[in-house]
Amino acid sequence: MKFSDKLKHFWHVVSNIRPIYWLSLYIALVPIFALIYWCIPHGQFRIPDGGTADYGGWLYYSIVTITTLGFGDYTPMGPIAQCVTAIEVMCGLIIIGFFLNAVGSMKSELDVTSELERQRAVHKSMELDKIIKNTPVFIHKLNLFLSFCYAVTTPIAKRGNSLRFNPEFKEEDLQDMNKHSGLPEDFSHRSAVENLFKCSSSLSLFIDSLQSRVDLSLWPELLEDCFSFVANYQMLSSDDPNDETNAELMNFIKTNALLARDIQTKLTEISTSDHTNN
Repeated sequence: MKFSDKLKHFWHVVSNIRPIYWLSLYIALVPIFALIYWCIPHGQFRIPDGGTADYGGWLYYSIVTITTLGFGDYTPMGPIAQCVTAIEVMCGLIIIGFFLNAVGSMKSELDVTSELERQRAVHKSMELDKIIKNTPVFIHKLNLFLSFCYAVTTPIAKRGNSLRFNPEFKEEDLQDMNKHSGLPEDFSHRSAVENLFKCSSSLSLFIDSLQSRVDLSLWPELLEDCFSFVANYQMLSSDDPNDETNAELMNFIKTNALLARDIQTKLTEISTSDHTNN
């Protein structure tokens, strides 16, 4: 490793040390050096009149030395005293430098975090606007899918004014699925089950398109439901309803009708709660 790389690594490690640790080390050196001064022969220093040579006096000298105040009342005269004093001054300056560098690094880190949070908030707001604009069309397609689920799984004799899908339908309820749906919005000449497949295909394509235009990962549960809906449709053995077995068709309707209702609920929650929060 080159010297420049080692130096960069060193500064990276030093910058990642929190300021509180440098400050703690700075304060801890005061009593340590006071103890060293106390052990040095007193002849190495010029002690002022009225000054003391006990540990308290050397604690005072250590404080004014490491902070580079240096009032001059205690003066190192001998080489040992001068050397130890110089070492404490250098330690104080270096640690203060590291402390200020750590403060600057922490501030930069907080600024980056704050900017990322701001960008995430802006991104979510933009994606929220997109999904709100697409929600009416999305819910309309989901309602149409559920309407055809109702038409396929409800015999004509049991149909009333309410188009409420019954998830507990049985195989004999599919008896009129090859007849016209009878839905007010169905003007085609296709059977109910053919329109169900056509509607499922259209809804799956819409969801695929929506996923490419909107970052649905911001709403993981909605993304999972959308993915499952499309996957269930793609797993059908054929696009032709005549090729499907009743068991496969029943499983598809029950599963995707439940997903459609969950998606409707989540879209409503997102459009109301998130929009209100923003």
